[in-house]
Amino acid sequence: MLRWETNRGNLMEHGSCVPQGKEIVRTGFHYTLSIIGGKYKMAILYLLAEHIVLRHNAIHRRIEGIPYKTLAAVLKELASNGLVVRTEYPQVPPKVEYALTERGRSLIPILHSMCDWGERHMDDTDHDNDSTKRI
Repeated sequence: MLRWETNRGNLMEHGSCVPQGKEIVRTGFHYTLSIIGGKYKMAILYLLAEHIVLRHNAIHRRIEGIPYKTLAAVLKELASNGLVVRTEYPQVPPKVEYALTERGRSLIPILHSMCDWGERHMDDTDHDNDSTKRI
């Protein structure tokens, strides 16, 4: 198991959420990453925060390259983790809407912080050597 070791001092101004010697998988840090980690989860959460309520196709149009099946699976996982509520209306054709729960809305400050960090640092790197650059 990976353990957080603090040999070089502590850069965490608010204290460590991973106490020395504690397994990282038994921390709030790891739990949060397990809930919001993945290729599309944070993008979906951010879209729902901006638009309040969206239907499946509206989310699909806003996330380039996500397969319909993957979107359905990610939305189902977000709902099972209590971050998104799925509301199905009994009509023909079926109408399903997605919105953030209170628990999901509580993650918005984290997403804003990540956005701010990205805006401040996205020009810091040499993009010619960027391993994430598309070929």
